[in-house]
Amino acid sequence: MQAWQVHENGEPGEVMRPTDVAPPTPGDGQVLLRVRAANINFPDVLMVRGHYQVRPPLPFTPGVEICGETEDGRRVIANPALPHGGFAEYALADAAALLPAPDSLDDAEAAALHIGYQTGWFGLHRRAHLEAGETLLVHAAAGGVGSAAVQLGKAAGATVIGVVGGAEKTEVARKLGCDVVIDRRSEDVVAAVKEATDGRGVDVIYDPVGGEAYTQSAKVVAFEGRIVVVGFASGTIPSPSLNHALVKNYSVLGLHWGLYNTKNPKLVQHCHEQLTELAARGAIKPLVSERVPLGGAAAAVQRVADGVTTGRVVLVPGLTEGGAA
Repeated sequence: MQAWQVHENGEPGEVMRPTDVAPPTPGDGQVLLRVRAANINFPDVLMVRGHYQVRPPLPFTPGVEICGETEDGRRVIANPALPHGGFAEYALADAAALLPAPDSLDDAEAAALHIGYQTGWFGLHRRAHLEAGETLLVHAAAGGVGSAAVQLGKAAGATVIGVVGGAEKTEVARKLGCDVVIDRRSEDVVAAVKEATDGRGVDVIYDPVGGEAYTQSAKVVAFEGRIVVVGFASGTIPSPSLNHALVKNYSVLGLHWGLYNTKNPKLVQHCHEQLTELAARGAIKPLVSERVPLGGAAAAVQRVADGVTTGRVVLVPGLTEGGAA
């Protein structure tokens, strides 16, 4: 089978290599899945660089989120068992953790439903307890993680403010349903948020960026507001001033979604049921901006690494270079 392997850490475009290998052999409790589509996540980038908290043994195949097919033809969503990740024609996964792919989504959309939307759902509902009528600020609102949070926020009845970088991403965020869109490249984010909220600030902030985005968040969070920290795509991990949280009476909430898979897997299943229902009624739909043949994996992962993509970029092994399935 064809698989992309990493033999040394570095930039995806430089160290990911196409390889002919035998399909992996399932271990105890594992199943072999034919990969129908594999979503590219920022953790894939960090893993390739060797900067992620999980470091698979070299060589490994990246790809932590797929829509796959079982031997009996069932379409499922899975997190592949590394080092046999999803950027290949076949991958391994934990049989007990397979989730049914919603009928309302195609393979690429289903591949992009799991990590980003689960993270958004747990962050907004389990951690921040977002309520209808509240105001939600989403950093990187046109990206893969941010776009999921925007849709989930709107589905929950919140007013959503999206922060993006650039005119193209501004248009994407509007189409996603943001009530207010702020271009951080041409606008003062803090001033724009205060203007949009009549000086009150926002109730919940969803931050997958860190760095300057967190600094802005602390300046615009409302009384009894909640800042949900879900990642550091900027590369800079902020050091919050706890005296500031005390004086302004707000909460800083961390979210590592992966912990729920071991700490409380029933909640993951419950969340998937909620997401499936939302997808069925059209309240959420993963924004797949690119469907890329397997042969274009390294370049696609590099684009995600460079921050030049919107929504989700998904690898589709059955897709030809000309774009036909």
